[in-house]
Amino acid sequence: MQSSLSLKPAVSRHSFISILAVAAITAAGARDATAQQSFEQRFAAHNSAMTTLQPAMVTPLVEADPRLIQYVRASFSHEYAAARTETVSYGNGRGGGVIVGNRFEFDFLPPAYAQHNSSALDGLSDTSVLGKVRIASGNAEHGNFEVAALLSHSFATGTYKNGALTDTWTPTLAGGYAFRRFNVQSSLGGTMPTGKIATQGRSIAWNALTQFHATLHVWFELENNATYYFSGSHDGMMQNFVTPAVFYVVRPKEWQPTHPFLIFDCGIQIATSGFHTYNHNLISEMRVLF
Repeated sequence: MQSSLSLKPAVSRHSFISILAVAAITAAGARDATAQQSFEQRFAAHNSAMTTLQPAMVTPLVEADPRLIQYVRASFSHEYAAARTETVSYGNGRGGGVIVGNRFEFDFLPPAYAQHNSSALDGLSDTSVLGKVRIASGNAEHGNFEVAALLSHSFATGTYKNGALTDTWTPTLAGGYAFRRFNVQSSLGGTMPTGKIATQGRSIAWNALTQFHATLHVWFELENNATYYFSGSHDGMMQNFVTPAVFYVVRPKEWQPTHPFLIFDCGIQIATSGFHTYNHNLISEMRVLF
């Protein structure tokens, strides 16, 4: 009897300790799963969350976007140089970006591949990174505007003279205002090489545009892209383009604000200045916002 009675408490203690251990492990796993799930949900909901802080617009074809967006962008361009030679860019200096918190965006722009239909050698262009900070903004109920500062750094990774001679910094200030089905946006930035200024020169780019939200899926855009050159071989010159574009937004019927969606767009840069380094630059893209 004593032996039997002495075994029962021991078994109970071991069972109780085992139950506590299993419960602790299960609870820890549940916390980890919950933390992981909440992170994934927050990551997927960034674009949706931004609608409470900024206006509803479409990222311009050429100009910098003042909004924070989370995206991947595949772009192709086909342009004619002043000598009537053709160049096709696979990538066109576009890439992808992620939102951090509710005020920052960081982009990575891999090198494009330039294919020349001339004696110039084909090769890779430069690699860039970009940081964007939302200075002030409001959605349709709070002013419907956006102001942001951007800073990009381009690394001279181009091959066979398909990129800059040195690294380059490009600070930019961008803003936008939306009203009804229209919005207007503008950006002002400067390109500053880190060396060989006498050869490369510097430039200031000023862009302005208007967009029209025609239907649920279709947006139209008209941009003006102006670049002013200082020093270098184009010192004192200016080139200007008018750029019409159209965007088609693809969302399935069961789409929710936290779901990714596609945008197909195309446009063409048409030179309107006497001096221009290229003309009739046809740009086509596919974007994924997630």
